[in-house]
Amino acid sequence: MGKQAAAQAITPELRRWIVEQAQAGHSAPVVLQSMLDAGWDEAVATEAMESTLREHLEGVAREQGLPPAVPVPDLAIDDSPTVLDAGDRAVSVLMALAMPRVVVLGNLLSPEECDALIEAARPRMARSLTVATRTGGEEVNDDRTSDGMFFQRGETELVQRIEARIARLLGWPVENGEGLQVLHYRPGAEYKPHYDYFDPAEPGTPTILKRGGQRVGTLVMYLNTPEKGGGTTFPDIHLEVAPQRGHAVFFSYERPHPSTRTLHGGAPVIAGEKWIATKWLREREFR
Repeated sequence: MGKQAAAQAITPELRRWIVEQAQAGHSAPVVLQSMLDAGWDEAVATEAMESTLREHLEGVAREQGLPPAVPVPDLAIDDSPTVLDAGDRAVSVLMALAMPRVVVLGNLLSPEECDALIEAARPRMARSLTVATRTGGEEVNDDRTSDGMFFQRGETELVQRIEARIARLLGWPVENGEGLQVLHYRPGAEYKPHYDYFDPAEPGTPTILKRGGQRVGTLVMYLNTPEKGGGTTFPDIHLEVAPQRGHAVFFSYERPHPSTRTLHGGAPVIAGEKWIATKWLREREFR
């Protein structure tokens, strides 16, 4: 940190101003640019914005009676790296949002790994089920029209390698992850917008949470590139991630509530087919 940054203090007045700008509807990039134009060091301005808005949102959440926030997986991208060390592979950072945390990663998987996952999963595919929070079991859901299967955690050498890579990238223990799920979408297949956390209001949720607590993060890996369609959409933030073989999108949600703005879905495949692998991360060891 330079002399200018060291001399700039994050004062209560600055924090109030940041909250006022957010309440007025100004986007984070606009507020940050205003601070830079006023002579603030970028590192100080970014820290002031992130910490202030985080504290403000926690206060609002408490006032509204929302569930408390919990620790979540994340990537080491505070200093805006273009490449992350995943141990056995260099992974590119293609896009990052802070609130909500959404990160698009390039080349998380090699073409050979993508093909191998598809071929290993293909004989075991069946109509995809969703977790039934009403009962704690599983059910066919008309909103999800894909075929799918689960690998057990660490089931094969390939799965072990990918899980270790994910754990290193996200700073989250391998044992806190569910088994890797592979999904296949044919033309017209989709998964309508939904949340990945388990609704606390549903009667089956306590049973589900006994296996490792809430889901707190999702990593969607694209195993092929469809001819057309099949993007991962985030309606609340007007974002669509294009499916590209080997790439991935990660997002986290610190409380089981729509305020996380992690509503997402799989847009319909228009031409060709789409294969993805999904890793869900839990609060604790998943059993």
